[in-house]
Amino acid sequence: MTSLEKIKSSLKSIFRKRHKREYIDIAITKFFQLVTILSASFIIIIVIFIAREGIKPFISNNDGLGRVDLVSFLTGTTWLRGPTFQSNLYSVGFIIINTLYIALLSLLIAMPIGVLSALFIAKIAPKRLAGFLRTVVELLAAIPSIVFGLFGSSVILSMVYNLAKLFGVQSPGGNSVLATVLVLVMMILPTITALSEVAIRSVGKDIEEGSLALGATKTQTHFKVILTSAKSGIFASAILGIGRALGEATAVSLVAGNARSGPSFGFFEITSTLTSTMLQGLKETIGLDYDIRFSVGIVLMIVILITNIILNYFKKRIGQVYVK
Repeated sequence: MTSLEKIKSSLKSIFRKRHKREYIDIAITKFFQLVTILSASFIIIIVIFIAREGIKPFISNNDGLGRVDLVSFLTGTTWLRGPTFQSNLYSVGFIIINTLYIALLSLLIAMPIGVLSALFIAKIAPKRLAGFLRTVVELLAAIPSIVFGLFGSSVILSMVYNLAKLFGVQSPGGNSVLATVLVLVMMILPTITALSEVAIRSVGKDIEEGSLALGATKTQTHFKVILTSAKSGIFASAILGIGRALGEATAVSLVAGNARSGPSFGFFEITSTLTSTMLQGLKETIGLDYDIRFSVGIVLMIVILITNIILNYFKKRIGQVYVK
């Protein structure tokens, strides 16, 4: 074989290998696209199903009960079916306010506790203690919501009831806004702590050392430099935390009290959320009382979507995390 033939043979071998790699890359890309489309299709199917069921109460006669008025449904302050079974008494206006109010209170309590816990685990605690606490946080995040609900109904309700008696306030068995908030705080705290800790550990070591070299104390560095640098990641943990608070149903239903009118702002008043309202009414499998729960589901998805858009807007305004 001449030198020219050897060169041609080598080039052909290189081209064949390159084409083979290109085919593999194309196949992997198509596979990823297929998986993505499959995941998105699940979301689309769920949205279509909920929307199809949820619009029925507003466009049909509902077996003689009458059409639900959309404006009254979105702005009313009563969720009842009166003695004449008037369908227009289904209203979620006050429930939307209750849901946002409870989620905001839960976030205001859980956020500082979670961020300070994350700071302690990431920067202050000894390695062994930090590892143990990190494991505890992960275990808390994995606890099913029904367990939190059972703990709330047996322990937190009793605590709230006794606290209400101490202040001379009547509380129906402890079911209240305060009990709901405390249960949600326990549920979203592990999420906020875990994600905030990751964001804090991602702050570049040189930033911390530079602050100390300039004469700042460790406490000043932790609060004014590290937390400031990790603020975008911390804010992301708040977004996920409030998302879980808005979407929790089982635990909330066990402690809220299922208020039928409102809104409820008093800490010892019974309350209700969009998710608890959906869960409480899923006893039937057909009819207006069943379909209206899907209407509430549509409202819940819109509330979560708008909340996430607003929070992500502020997250972008805050800035990026400084990483190593």
